[in-house]
Amino acid sequence: MQDNAIAPVPAPFLARIAAMIYEALLVTAVIFIAALPFLYLVGNAETGWRHLAFQLYLLGVLFAYFSTFWLRSGQTLAMKTWRIRLVNLAGGTISLKQAALRFVLALVGLMLAGAGFWWALFDRDRQFLHDRLARTRLVRVPRKA
Repeated sequence: MQDNAIAPVPAPFLARIAAMIYEALLVTAVIFIAALPFLYLVGNAETGWRHLAFQLYLLGVLFAYFSTFWLRSGQTLAMKTWRIRLVNLAGGTISLKQAALRFVLALVGLMLAGAGFWWALFDRDRQFLHDRLARTRLVRVPRKA
């Protein structure tokens, strides 16, 4: 029996970078909107426990934003625009555990001067380090006919 399914093509590096730039703009808006109710209810969050609570709250908002899209369709708005989908190694929807691991590892990679993203320049499959470790990959979504 012949398998008529076409193997997913990895998303090009430049398309992933472009999607990340677009995503940064969207996330900035999400953070601004999410910050308003917190700051209204708690007040000044520049120091002390309020500062830590604010940072944890914003991390939670970001995780909710990304994981909701990744678990539902594998695509955020920026990923849809650039025709990129996040999948597991079998090509299906990722698990919550994979989403959490990918999110945390991507944050660590960003805090290390983007090391997890630079990794893709040397990786044999051009994957980001957080995708390699979380056992996920970014694939190109074909154009609709």
